[in-house]
Amino acid sequence: MNGYTAVAKILKKEGFEWMACFPANPLIEAVAKEGIRPITFRQERGGIMAADAYSRHMASKGKYGLFACQGGPGIENSFGAIAQAYADSVPLLFLPDGPGNYKSSVKPNFSGPQNYQHITKWSASIRNVNEIPDLMRRAMTALKNGRPGPVMLEMHRDVMPDEIKDVQYELTQKYISIPDINDTRKALQKILHAKKPVIWAGQGVLYSGGTKELQQLSELIQVPVITTMPGKSAFNENHTLSLGSSNRTAPKPVWTWLKESDVIFAIGASLTVTNYGIDIPSGKFLIHSTNNVDDISKEYKTDIGLIGDAKETFKILINEFKSIIDDPNNINIKTKIKNSSIKDDIKQVREEWIDEWEPTLKSNVMPINPYRVIYEIDNHIDHETSVVTHDAGHPRDEIMPFYTASVPHSYIGWGKTTHLGYGIPLMIGAKMADPSKFCMNIMGDAAFGMSGLDIETSVRAKVPITTVVLNNGTMGGYNHSLPNAMEKYDAANMTGDYAKIAEGMGAIGIRIENPEEIGDAIKRAKEINFQELRSVLIDIKTQQQMEFSIYS
Repeated sequence: MNGYTAVAKILKKEGFEWMACFPANPLIEAVAKEGIRPITFRQERGGIMAADAYSRHMASKGKYGLFACQGGPGIENSFGAIAQAYADSVPLLFLPDGPGNYKSSVKPNFSGPQNYQHITKWSASIRNVNEIPDLMRRAMTALKNGRPGPVMLEMHRDVMPDEIKDVQYELTQKYISIPDINDTRKALQKILHAKKPVIWAGQGVLYSGGTKELQQLSELIQVPVITTMPGKSAFNENHTLSLGSSNRTAPKPVWTWLKESDVIFAIGASLTVTNYGIDIPSGKFLIHSTNNVDDISKEYKTDIGLIGDAKETFKILINEFKSIIDDPNNINIKTKIKNSSIKDDIKQVREEWIDEWEPTLKSNVMPINPYRVIYEIDNHIDHETSVVTHDAGHPRDEIMPFYTASVPHSYIGWGKTTHLGYGIPLMIGAKMADPSKFCMNIMGDAAFGMSGLDIETSVRAKVPITTVVLNNGTMGGYNHSLPNAMEKYDAANMTGDYAKIAEGMGAIGIRIENPEEIGDAIKRAKEINFQELRSVLIDIKTQQQMEFSIYS
């Protein structure tokens, strides 16, 4: 067998079932022969983004996204999507073609490991086919362990056709770490004796499969939960102890508890300061649980650090709490929890917030208010059998506070960097992860321009998704930041009949101008997705909205 066949056989052994790709890469043919389905996207970014979503859903089950492309323009064009996956801590395997062993250091040939070293957690090149088992073992071990992130193995085109007689390869393992028990006890005591503690839950809770344990701990100690944007859906937002999720916008309870809390227990979160998140206010006692020691005191001073898997950390905390609460000497803690008014306090702030926003959410204006679109989606979708995501910009800022994520992986929150056009391929990847789910993305018209052609990918691959385009004819917010460029040169405006474009790619296009039609359109889209196995694009004529749920 040659090198490509050897890699394909290892991928099969590691459980990969499909591979996103953009030709030409001989690995595409090799994996097809091994029964791994290749899906060709309209460009490299889309394929990586689909692999990204698949990993977000399936990493807790030991399955990961996979992408292959050609060298030169292929690996060059992949950079942005890999950077996004790295920023968002998404584990995926990237197998690009290489320029040739002898040419890899010759300008202007693009060196994969050299150029990708800062946006991958591990990268290397195959320079001899006999190295393949060892290099794949290292790649898969890096993929499965530690802080998640993309892993790259470059395959040089002058090496891979060489013969390799045998592939001795054993499945790699995932290793789970747990925090020091004494540090865990200190952390729990600090939480239990705090005046107004809060749990800050990130994507690591989803990766660990620790959502049940998070809910159990929150209920036992009566501490409310904020989820980060990538951690949205890690805690049921219908729960009485849910404060909501935080982007740079958030429900009012999030802002209130962050301001008034004295102890913050962050778990499964990197606590990276970003323009697309809420900063933790100063003066808080910070307990930080993460599987990456580099995150401790990275941007905020950590008072107690817990290094380990989120689910296992929850288990330890739960067991420790049970031993504390059974001790008759701790009657004060038991009384404090029993008499807690936290649920009523949350309910009051939430009701005040909803009352404030209700006229906007239920607005009948035309062009349609984008918040009315979100309201209709939230009320006409089956939350437990659906996956929803936003795109970059205003759709993200508008939907994050007001869409209710009730079960794990029912929402994909993303965006430490904000690549427009992420939503369509994300939903293709989510649908590949669970075909039983109704998969919907919400994007602006500018975002559609970045990845709209991958509607055709979903049609061709028979992976039906629904896309909602908030068509306001402009890039949201830029008329305020670019007044002269807009007035003189129309710099950020755009036009398009996106329903017709979708029709031209084999999907069903629905155009809406009346808010009363949105609910029925969502129901129809779901029926088409599942009964006709066709993708749907709902083109909604909206107005630009500059009001956001911000209470800083």
